[in-house]
Amino acid sequence: MSSIMLKTAAEMLRRPLQQVFRQFVRHESEFTAPLVLERSLNRIQLLGRVGQDPVMRQVEGKNPVTIFSLATNEMWRSGDSEVLEGSDITQKTTWHRVSVFRPGLRDVAYQYVKKGARVYVEGKIDYGEYTDKNNVRRQATTVIADNIIFLSDVLKEKE
Repeated sequence: MSSIMLKTAAEMLRRPLQQVFRQFVRHESEFTAPLVLERSLNRIQLLGRVGQDPVMRQVEGKNPVTIFSLATNEMWRSGDSEVLEGSDITQKTTWHRVSVFRPGLRDVAYQYVKKGARVYVEGKIDYGEYTDKNNVRRQATTVIADNIIFLSDVLKEKE
């Protein structure tokens, strides 16, 4: 009777494992070479302050995008003493270019994101190239935002 229980338990575990495996590997057809599609992840989460009011751009009336910069800070202790002093803290600011393409979010970001506001941005990283006005190829890293959470109201903070 225990061998039957073990077989049943093993079968119960095997089915979920097969379902998980099928999510990661899919075959196009049994008659052609198998096409393996692996899931991958490109996610970024940023929490910082807006560096400039957003601008809306579009090329030839297509693909409108709202663009703004976001500053994030990294701090660490640089001194070895047991007593914490202001000079023991080092800070590095990193600037991120944030682009918003989603129609509803794009318009809200353009209207309500303001310089100095504290925002949380979720999205993905995009690496691209462009040619500048001097005909030099440049590389650009952009955060493509798909969610923005407003954490502060700049107008209220100034009061």
